[in-house]
Amino acid sequence: MRKAMLYEGLRGGGVRCKLCAHRCSVPTGDRGFCRVRENRDGVLYSLVYGLVIAQAVDPIEKKPLFHFLPGSKSYSIATPGCNFRCSFCQNAEISQLPRFAQLETRETTTPERVVAAAQSQGCRSIAYTYTEPTVFFEFAYDTMQAAREAGLANVWVTNGYMTPECIDLLAPPDGSGRLLDAANVDLKAWDDAFYRHYARARLEPVLESMKLLKRRGVWLEVTTLVIPGLNDGEPGLRGMARFIRDELGAETPWHLSRFHPTFELIDRPPTPAATLQHAREIALSEGLKHIYVGNLPGQGDEDTVCAACGHALVRREGYRILSRSLVNGRCPNCGAPAAGVWDTGATGTSARPLQHRSPQ
Repeated sequence: MRKAMLYEGLRGGGVRCKLCAHRCSVPTGDRGFCRVRENRDGVLYSLVYGLVIAQAVDPIEKKPLFHFLPGSKSYSIATPGCNFRCSFCQNAEISQLPRFAQLETRETTTPERVVAAAQSQGCRSIAYTYTEPTVFFEFAYDTMQAAREAGLANVWVTNGYMTPECIDLLAPPDGSGRLLDAANVDLKAWDDAFYRHYARARLEPVLESMKLLKRRGVWLEVTTLVIPGLNDGEPGLRGMARFIRDELGAETPWHLSRFHPTFELIDRPPTPAATLQHAREIALSEGLKHIYVGNLPGQGDEDTVCAACGHALVRREGYRILSRSLVNGRCPNCGAPAAGVWDTGATGTSARPLQHRSPQ
């Protein structure tokens, strides 16, 4: 347990959490919507500090991040909890655990141990993933600082529901002390009613977070789980594609991922390959340059190609790199710069935030 960051006191002993867009007003003795932040006599505490419930060495492509240190390894961690309640959650057994089980008796770890484990496995980054990193912000923040000192990059896989105050700590407005290098944000649908019904959240804060992260120099990629009959309509897909193009940039990678029935949403079939291909065609027709189809390996939509000439820059099969032909972040065929973070130097060479390349 650790005293929380980003909250304010209210009359009568209540507190208001300012970490995510729910901005929960929490009476004394109660918890926020995420169920991992508790008001004890007017002081808000994180109940999951150091409670790492999942950890693994993953290829960075699994996040998925295709334009950030491709081929490198990322040390992935999560604590229990989430500020969404998605009926189609792929990791519900850990994200929703605080709703059904006690947490305090579980063994804890420290940021230093996480960083040491990442280094021992030859990882270039630490990924805060599997559950929503916003709800274990205090532990993530301390770990990110330790990772930066050790020369490791920090990446979030997130639903994008953090507040501007939270982003200020991850990526300060003046550009100094930025801790977050890259993020993959889950854009679930182009429909606020979808967010309210299936995730118990709202769309607009997610869009605002993505725009702010982009302005603050964080490398962004976007993922949408395409669910048959719920978010696979052409108007919604075009709306998301245009938002990415106009607000984040046409070079922003968009991962269209296949849905499989799970958790509380088991009345829908897996996403047909044809649906994903149609979604990809829509995105390309709207001017997006890097569209990837996920959870459907071997279809030829996992390669990174030059946006200028179409030359294959990174060839993939699933999460495995088959070949890579970038030269100093540029296409070897036409010389055009490729948007992304391509440095693949040794771990621990720099404690500064990584800089991403955008086409000139």
